[in-house]
Amino acid sequence: MTRDRRPAPARLSPSDVLRVGAAGLRSRPARVVLSALGIAIGIATMIAVIGISSSSREELLRQLDRLGTNLLTVSPGQTVFGQDAELPTGALAMVERIGPVYTAAATGSVEKATVRRTDRIPEAVTGGIAVQAATTELLTTLEGAVVRGTWLNAATERQPAVVLGAKAAERLGITRAGLQVWMGGRWFTVIGILGPMPLAPEIERSALVGFPAAEEHLGFDGHPTTIYERSSEEAVEAVRAVLPRTVSPENPEEVEVSRPSDALAARAAAAGAFTNLLLGLGAVALLVGGVGVANTMVISVLERRREIGLRRSLGATRGQVRVQFLAESLLLSALGGVTGAVLGALATVGYALSRDWPPVVPPWAIGGAVGATLVIGTLAGIYPAMRAARLSPTVALATA
Repeated sequence: MTRDRRPAPARLSPSDVLRVGAAGLRSRPARVVLSALGIAIGIATMIAVIGISSSSREELLRQLDRLGTNLLTVSPGQTVFGQDAELPTGALAMVERIGPVYTAAATGSVEKATVRRTDRIPEAVTGGIAVQAATTELLTTLEGAVVRGTWLNAATERQPAVVLGAKAAERLGITRAGLQVWMGGRWFTVIGILGPMPLAPEIERSALVGFPAAEEHLGFDGHPTTIYERSSEEAVEAVRAVLPRTVSPENPEEVEVSRPSDALAARAAAAGAFTNLLLGLGAVALLVGGVGVANTMVISVLERRREIGLRRSLGATRGQVRVQFLAESLLLSALGGVTGAVLGALATVGYALSRDWPPVVPPWAIGGAVGATLVIGTLAGIYPAMRAARLSPTVALATA
């Protein structure tokens, strides 16, 4: 006696699943675009945030490589009685005698003088520009550049000549050498304008004159307020340890030593911390997009009950119906994810190039975007797919 055997349902190949899922999306193009847009915004935000932060960090690291991490600065601290200390007038010469030090320079604050465009401007209006005495080795030590004119030399450091930092020149409205500014009750000729100095931003806001000229014309007392020195990379920590006692053997505790490159490294770390906050905002946008996809799929199930009932009556299993709607959800999310990844990468490249940064879009960010898209698509499609699979063929056909 032979037993009746029900025919086994046909299996859907991966290509069949993709075709069925894509056909469901093509029937509602406007709704698909709007739902994918939510995912795209979230993914684009996350990639752009990561990319711009990575580009900024890469630029900072390039600056560190270009400027070096072997620059140390020496400045006076406070005495044990809480008063401002002073560096000895011979401090620079003592620093230059340290073996590994190959270049050193000093600046001194000229507190009695101000710089103004003309003598008609009130003395209190300084524009935040400091007047400082500088040694001729300062430009070499800071690895700076003169963009207009020339730097101080053995002759001009004794004359009423001044070199302006980049921001100082901008605030004074001076764009070329040869003009004059009013300093200390007399005219000084601008002989040069410096370019940006990331490791010494205080120089950008300064008007620099030679030590001899500052003492003769501006009442400078000769005490340096900052000493800059460079040594070999491997000797930085050793030099840092001996600088206080070298500069002030009697009171080394009144000497402060810092490394300007640490500020750039701190900025790179701070940029990473700020990125976490913006990534949180991008994740919220992605979550909202996932809710939109889930809503679209639920409505799709309600509108396509006749189609579901017909497929079930023709032999489709519950599992095949679940796979169909889950595939639609994944395709919808993937569409938004790919669009968002492209938009995020374009935003990163555009912003980085506008700031003269190297554009960097980490591969792990793209991989994370793809993973997030798949997770969102799966979560958004589980409930609609299960709801579609539970529909009875007779009920679906009768109520459609």
